[in-house]
Amino acid sequence: MAWRRLGLVFSPTGDQPWARSHAALPTPVHLGGDLFRTFYSARDAEARSHVGWTDVELSETPRVQGVSSQPVIAPGPDGSFDDSGIGIGCVVASDGGHSLYYMGWNLGVRSAWRNAIGLAQSQTLDAPFGRYSPGPIVDRSPEDPYTLSYPWVLRLGPQDWRMWYGSNLVPSVSGTDLRHAIKYARSQDGVRWTRSAEPVVGFAAADEYALARPTVVSAGGKFLMCFACRGPHYRIGAAVSDDGVNWRRLDAAMGIGPSGQSWESEMTCYPALFWHRERLWLAYNGNGYGQTGIGFAVWDGELKF
Repeated sequence: MAWRRLGLVFSPTGDQPWARSHAALPTPVHLGGDLFRTFYSARDAEARSHVGWTDVELSETPRVQGVSSQPVIAPGPDGSFDDSGIGIGCVVASDGGHSLYYMGWNLGVRSAWRNAIGLAQSQTLDAPFGRYSPGPIVDRSPEDPYTLSYPWVLRLGPQDWRMWYGSNLVPSVSGTDLRHAIKYARSQDGVRWTRSAEPVVGFAAADEYALARPTVVSAGGKFLMCFACRGPHYRIGAAVSDDGVNWRRLDAAMGIGPSGQSWESEMTCYPALFWHRERLWLAYNGNGYGQTGIGFAVWDGELKF
């Protein structure tokens, strides 16, 4: 039993000013039937990320059915926390519409960037998303003193919201001195979050130094997570939990690494787990952090933890 790769499905064409390259952080949302609106972050000529989408019909050979001509959310005005880019985390059905949680960032001076978590909302998936506020909903704090990254949110009940997100454990001025782990928060309204200082998913090897873009689904009465792992190579890892807080790594059984296919020959990253027709699917990126596009995989057989 393993992931069966269905190949590269969507590649950026570069013909839109807001989407010159990349289709990073795929985020599928079910529209009906076999059709999923797959949001992603694209980069303009200045490498500032905007969020657009592609509609994908799922099958053994997934097909693109449409692509957005405009972004659903763009970087904020100069001086705002997200003026340098929008990295999508997830889209969650909420009262009266949809909530888009994302990582916004500024370029830094002594360190390369500063990240925080923002929220945007829309009544329909066919309309742009408007920011909940000019500032982030989860920012640096005593629990997260350095920088935060891509959030994944599940709404388990009217007042039971859960978030998993990345947080740097040390001050960092370059990509090689990261210690970026996955943390956890809870909320009653999806806006105000209570978080703990300790990571809930940490490193599995001495040469692993960053975990990012957690994605979580319910599976067999448990929580199942996939995430990007950074070490000597970029790959996708996995973990399972009974309560969403205490996790056991499953990389050997459910991870997915680079393959011989040219689009994912050097890395796999930025996964998104989702269920469809009682099967577990995975959307993910390959080389260049989404520069080559979006691929899909489906889990063959039963899930055994």
